[in-house]
Amino acid sequence: MEAISVVFTNLPFLLLGAWDTLKLTFFAVLIGLVLGTFIGMGRLSKIKFINIPSTVYVEFLRGTPLLVQISIVYFGLPQLGIQLQAYPAAIVALGLNSGAYIAEIVRAGIQSIPKGQYEAARSLGLTHWQTMRYIILPQAFKNILPALGNEFITLTKDSSLASVIGVTELMRRGQFVITRTFQTFSIYFGIALIYFIMTFTISRIVRYIEKRMAVA
Repeated sequence: MEAISVVFTNLPFLLLGAWDTLKLTFFAVLIGLVLGTFIGMGRLSKIKFINIPSTVYVEFLRGTPLLVQISIVYFGLPQLGIQLQAYPAAIVALGLNSGAYIAEIVRAGIQSIPKGQYEAARSLGLTHWQTMRYIILPQAFKNILPALGNEFITLTKDSSLASVIGVTELMRRGQFVITRTFQTFSIYFGIALIYFIMTFTISRIVRYIEKRMAVA
């Protein structure tokens, strides 16, 4: 009972961390979505100076641990004269990482659209960018919505790594509580439940949007 009471006593403090986690994830996904869209299209480009950097970006970010990327942004960039506070550094690192994964999602979504639609749009006089903007991307985003939802959920959980650079999100606040109370199991279990509630809610929202966008 004491362990449960400790969790409930510190619940408001932990929920503030959960709110910071959601904000961190939202801004990171926003960056990742913008980057991923352009880089995903760059991966499909036949122009080498666009395709090659896009491929290198995706392969490097997907092939290195997120914790290392966070450390590079927060501890490494100051040596190059770029100083970021912990929270912005976490957003940048998570956003860059998310961009690599979303780029592959966007690439697959674009490739899922029949080539005939692109050819028909071009035959009507639309430019390449007009075709992508008005014809291809809207359909592609509808197809990749479940994958984007999974990326949002994954990033929500991965945001706990930001605690290593002092970002006071949910995991970091939980560590503060453990330092005061020494209730390791109950606090970590409470943190796990809060993460589960957040990710479950996000999955339900994505499912609802997916059904709304479904076409008979």
